[in-house]
Amino acid sequence: MKILIIQQKMIGDVLTSSILFEALRLKYPKAQLHYLINEHTYPVVLNNPFIDHFIFFTPEMEKSKIKLLNLTKTIRKEKYDILIDAYSKLSSNLISALSGARIKISKYKSYSSFIYTHPIKYKNESTSVAGLAIENRLQLLEPIDIELSKNIIKPKIYVTDSEKEKAKQVLTESNINPYTPLFMMSVLGSGINKTYPLDYMARVIDFIVQQTNAQVLFNYIPKQSEEAKFVFNGCKPDTQKQIFMNVFGTNLREFLALTYCCDALIGNEGGAVNMAKALDIPTFTIFSPWIEKKTWASFEGEKNTSVHLKDYKPEFFENKEGKQIKKEALTLYKEFKPSFFLEALKTFLDNILNK
Repeated sequence: MKILIIQQKMIGDVLTSSILFEALRLKYPKAQLHYLINEHTYPVVLNNPFIDHFIFFTPEMEKSKIKLLNLTKTIRKEKYDILIDAYSKLSSNLISALSGARIKISKYKSYSSFIYTHPIKYKNESTSVAGLAIENRLQLLEPIDIELSKNIIKPKIYVTDSEKEKAKQVLTESNINPYTPLFMMSVLGSGINKTYPLDYMARVIDFIVQQTNAQVLFNYIPKQSEEAKFVFNGCKPDTQKQIFMNVFGTNLREFLALTYCCDALIGNEGGAVNMAKALDIPTFTIFSPWIEKKTWASFEGEKNTSVHLKDYKPEFFENKEGKQIKKEALTLYKEFKPSFFLEALKTFLDNILNK
């Protein structure tokens, strides 16, 4: 048996959909399991023992219809028995339609349901601590007799021993005290409408250092250095002494290894939070006003806590649809003052440091 799962685009989505492979391997131990993903997301599923082969969706395929059609021909030659389209957008619809797979499964959408043998209507409410993003993906396995409602699989990232040792060496050479708490701050989101106001983030970091005297790393990429410096400069002098701006991963695998060495990851919702959870590192997540918390707030409890403006000011969201909220994201962010959730943050810090 040969099975293909399609999950293009974002790191968090690719990581979340990777749970399907563990479930498939349990049910079909001898099956060939292939994963079609964007090539830049590969580091989060590198070394995953349940995936046999990767197919990369490249930027050229996004721009060229001819190259996309060539990809569909390559996939058709593989003669997949089952195709699971977890992405369910135009490009994956086309790939699915031309795949020749006997069984084709995806999320139900009125305009594409005819392509799939099993279009699945996703749930609107979560029934477990896993959150909707995970629960709905697991629904995609129901047509092939895999029921996991009582045994939720968590996404996992596999960091090698050598990667861990290299990260520890970087921390040692940077004079980071191994006996003092170390936090990774996700100070920037993937875009402005997913980034907590930078001046507010500085206040959050001040609070964390005041409460714990922790050492702090920033998660950012070189093109975000100016925004990261703005947050640093907005922090109090005593806080700045605890921030190691020059210690960061130059690539995604280095970031993962550094995060593995931290006591927690705190900051903007997004791929970094999903990766930390997959490393079994505690997280405190600040949601953008336009992102549905019920979808991505997975495995909540003492180890993982998240906050959303809607938790404190539900009236701001009354009679507003998602598109309108997204347009107002920056205005709503300004209403989401740190004072709303500092008590929840203190509880989180106490829980993870007093164990």
